[in-house]
Amino acid sequence: MTLSASSAEVQTAQLLLERLGVSLEDLISARTGRAIPTFAEYVPVVYSAMPPGRTRDCYMAYWRKLVEVWPNRRLDEPTNTEFKQLIAGFQANRAVRRNDRGGYGVAQVAVNALRCLYRHAVDDNLIRSADNPATTLVKPKLRSSSRGAIPTDRLAEINRVAAEYGDEPELATLILRMCTETACRRGGILALRKQDLDPHQSLVLLREKGNTERWQPVSPTLMRALQEHYDSRAQLRDERNPRARNGKPITAKANERVFRYKNGDPISHMRFHIMWGQIGEQLPWVKQQGITCHWLRHTTLRWVERNFGHAVAKAYAGHADNHSDGATSIYTRATREEVAYALSVLTGEPHPLAPNLLPADTEELLR
Repeated sequence: MTLSASSAEVQTAQLLLERLGVSLEDLISARTGRAIPTFAEYVPVVYSAMPPGRTRDCYMAYWRKLVEVWPNRRLDEPTNTEFKQLIAGFQANRAVRRNDRGGYGVAQVAVNALRCLYRHAVDDNLIRSADNPATTLVKPKLRSSSRGAIPTDRLAEINRVAAEYGDEPELATLILRMCTETACRRGGILALRKQDLDPHQSLVLLREKGNTERWQPVSPTLMRALQEHYDSRAQLRDERNPRARNGKPITAKANERVFRYKNGDPISHMRFHIMWGQIGEQLPWVKQQGITCHWLRHTTLRWVERNFGHAVAKAYAGHADNHSDGATSIYTRATREEVAYALSVLTGEPHPLAPNLLPADTEELLR
């Protein structure tokens, strides 16, 4: 049984500490066995310890802001209330994009970033688990997603506008075709390399969030377009210039990308914002609803689920098996050949992994 100290005992302890010239922070530091670092000192340590990827880069954006505000404060100094005020500041100063949802996503990622930082601090024995202020931070619940499937006629409008307007119509058309056929995420396009193309089986290796990988069927038409796009544009790249046309350095990893600008430079995340902005200038409803490539993922996966069932749609999307689906899903998972067959019906084009299976009368989503 633990007894709480009386007021007199607390006053006696405080008086003793004052006479000894010892602060409470000194006692905590001594208990952990090492000095507690400042945010400016500890953030680079955690950043280096995390595996490279979108998660680390996303968290670093908020850690960098944290260091700007409190560079010389120790990890054990800020209170829960101060962190709430800090997150509210992140929300208020966020960049408002077309698909802005009130800053709820900003708050969620900021809380995740702080929890990650302090989880490392606890593991490094810098602070006690009971003293971790990030554990009491509450992530706001996101509103229901406004994304959904795009009607076939409006999808045709998007493809038409992309092919006729903008600074890179050929590139925009290829990106939209890739998104619609594979239901890939934006990261899958940016991570696609020449060595990820398998023309013999008409497969592409998609590497997306969570370090997941999957070989996804594509139509022979799209495969040829991807190869021709890379072969015609990669050779235009001036390897002597380590920077892109916007002045930012091109990393070795980025220089492997299949999707490229007219001058041979690999595309970045900004290309998607520019592309949809140009489409939105011609189609106001695209801008108003905040249409992005993820809407194409919704469109394709809903069509696959309606026509081929949940198992094939799950495999098509690259979703991992989990216990919430029940053990039966392990035995009923769809094969790559089934995904290829769904693709062949979607595009109206035979696939090497699903030969002679294409029905004579199919309603093509990509027609």
